[in-house]
Amino acid sequence: MDLILCHTTADFDALGAAVGLTRLLSGSKIVLTGGSHPPVRDFLALHRDEYPLIERRSVNPEKIRSLTVVDTQQRDRLGKAAEWLDLPTVREIIVYDHHLGQESDIPATRSHIDSVGATTTLIVEQLQQQEISLSSAEATVMALGIHVDTGSLTYDQSTARDALALAWLMQQGASLSVISTYRDPGLSPQLQQLLTESLESLEYFCLHGYTVAWLTLKTDGFVPGLSSLASELVELTEIDALLLANEYPLGEEDSRLTVIGRSQIPKTNLNLLFQLLGGGGHSQAASLNLRGVDSQAILKQLLDGVKAQIPHPPTARDLMSSPVRTILPETTIAEAQRILLRYRHSGLSVVDTQGQLVGIISRRDIDIALHHGFSHAPVKGYMTKNLKTITPDTTLPEIESVMVTYDIGRLPVLENGQLLGIVTRTDVLRELHQERDEDEGGEQKFKIQNSKFKIPLSTELQNRLAPQLWQLLTTA
Repeated sequence: MDLILCHTTADFDALGAAVGLTRLLSGSKIVLTGGSHPPVRDFLALHRDEYPLIERRSVNPEKIRSLTVVDTQQRDRLGKAAEWLDLPTVREIIVYDHHLGQESDIPATRSHIDSVGATTTLIVEQLQQQEISLSSAEATVMALGIHVDTGSLTYDQSTARDALALAWLMQQGASLSVISTYRDPGLSPQLQQLLTESLESLEYFCLHGYTVAWLTLKTDGFVPGLSSLASELVELTEIDALLLANEYPLGEEDSRLTVIGRSQIPKTNLNLLFQLLGGGGHSQAASLNLRGVDSQAILKQLLDGVKAQIPHPPTARDLMSSPVRTILPETTIAEAQRILLRYRHSGLSVVDTQGQLVGIISRRDIDIALHHGFSHAPVKGYMTKNLKTITPDTTLPEIESVMVTYDIGRLPVLENGQLLGIVTRTDVLRELHQERDEDEGGEQKFKIQNSKFKIPLSTELQNRLAPQLWQLLTTA
């Protein structure tokens, strides 16, 4: 007997990967080792007969020849089925997972662990290599696994490989209507009630421009679907990180604590924090389950860990271009346009004779004036006077918020009333993409730092050009 084991409280990625493996490992059966997420449970209530699922209690351990574990590397996530890993009759143990950086305690004879958004993607790639086609039911549940674990390709851990896998599953007949039904099933009545309670109980702290929230829910028993509640809270409140704890009793003197973490803060890694307490997951989403512990002490330890991980974000001083090219209020529209074209700027700062900032004129403002034939008019009649400004210490999240809220592409940086520099949308986007590239673990390919050349540009050019070209350039 060849078995494929899903972890306890199986999600769609575990189920989808397991279903795909039944096509790679002919004759194998899937065992749900201990329950499933509510959407998975509802899905299987209608589609169970489409897949080779068997109950754990129907397995004769003496007949097990091989075990394949999907979406985990931890024995304790296999429930009572973990006992099968030590059976002398088991000749092969294979692990498929996409959680990197975890120490495995499963004695695997083969492992397939790679940095993709979903374990199902690894299975799809092997199916493609072996040119194995799928039924619509198989393709649908596998597509659900990738959609749910990558947030429909919006989570940071999503890769191009996940997108290609989804495209292939669509070609195999994955049902989009079924996917849309189960990908985001909404909150159950119990979770809706807890959502109201959670919104009233959230506590917050702000650090380096990021907002972290936490709360503890005390319930009479286990609450399925808390991960959906955590995601809903993050979306509704627009917080940057959340720790959601749920404590419920087990008997008279014992209790269980579940903590679910979510983070959208660059360079934070919840997986590392939760692993220290026996949990795990991804850098942006992790969870843990403990028994008989002080819930407040655990929550404080996790909060302290999140605080320690939050990086100090770049400030306007780091991002701004300086010195700023400025014009006087009496400069004509035609002259302002020539300056914009010459220096390829999208706008110009307007200062008075004392160097005080009095306005900003954008390319859009100039185009409108030229369209109406006012090239001779001074820019003071067309510039924006009600300005939003920032200080050198304004952080990147605050800068981004101001730009989005007021639809502003250029923010002057003022210090003691003087124009020190300017931050543009381009500066913000460059920094955001730079952070993303660094978070993906590769070396940064390009790093542009204006006005920070270690060698003067003229010297650098002279070193690179042939003497004849350098002489021609200096003459020009």
